[in-house]
Amino acid sequence: MTGAGARAAEYRIEDLAHASGATVRTIRAYQDRGLLPTPERRGRANVYRETHLARLRQIADLLDRGYTLASIKELLEAWDAGRGLGGVLGLVAEVHGPWTDEEADRITRRELDARFGGRQDDEAIAEAVELGVLERVPGRDDEFLVPSPQELAVAVELYGAGVPLPAISGHLRELRGQVEHIASRFLEFTTEHVFARYLGHRPPTDSDAAEAASLVRRLRPLAQQTVDAELARAMRTFATRHLHHHLRAEETAISEDAKRPVLLPARTTRAVQELVGAERVAAFVAAATERELQARTLDYLSATHLKEHEINEST
Repeated sequence: MTGAGARAAEYRIEDLAHASGATVRTIRAYQDRGLLPTPERRGRANVYRETHLARLRQIADLLDRGYTLASIKELLEAWDAGRGLGGVLGLVAEVHGPWTDEEADRITRRELDARFGGRQDDEAIAEAVELGVLERVPGRDDEFLVPSPQELAVAVELYGAGVPLPAISGHLRELRGQVEHIASRFLEFTTEHVFARYLGHRPPTDSDAAEAASLVRRLRPLAQQTVDAELARAMRTFATRHLHHHLRAEETAISEDAKRPVLLPARTTRAVQELVGAERVAAFVAAATERELQARTLDYLSATHLKEHEINEST
């Protein structure tokens, strides 16, 4: 780097690479793609200034936020045209921000083993890391980051209730796929009905981006609130149905006189209704059933008596 006093800093490409953290090859690639302003040509060398260093830092920041180079070029062109990046970067920060109030925690391997009954299971640890339930801490083989302590607590409770660890992992994989589908559908829904009007400009104007960021902030909790309410409703419905299904045999044994619904063909119901009237259909069906049972009982008794009599005569 050269320059002194009030002169602006100047960089050779190697100095610019060192100051920015980018490689010389990357800087040249950015130039070819039009992401960097053309440097000043001085003899056989290119001279770069603070504006080039600032631009390289902007590009690195946008790459960290998940932007592609093509999108970054559009953003920087908008910046060069006088449109601010503040709103866009605010929107990016809002989307990339936490979607839950839960805070990550740390746990040692000893603590983890103790929570699962003192059992050391390296295979289960590896699967938990693969699923993201645990994250390894660099340089610490005996310590893990827990992104969602609630999720780990659920696994501990299920294991304590007798659910094997492989079954817990399998259930989480299945659940995650279903939840990701719900999240995708919610995003499609809100994009179509809420955010579509902000997507006409690429990149969006500063004011549009700021308004969209405000909407993200407002709508963020709605997905979880809706899922919580619907899950509670579904669990109540299916848990009740499940319980009744398993208690049905016991109920039958305890209360033989309890009434049970019987499905009849519609034509049969209509015929009985025409015969005795709508209000007497149930009584007629019950009486007819009882009569049929009695008739069959009488037939059975008579047949049994005649058979016994024939046997006695033959002997």
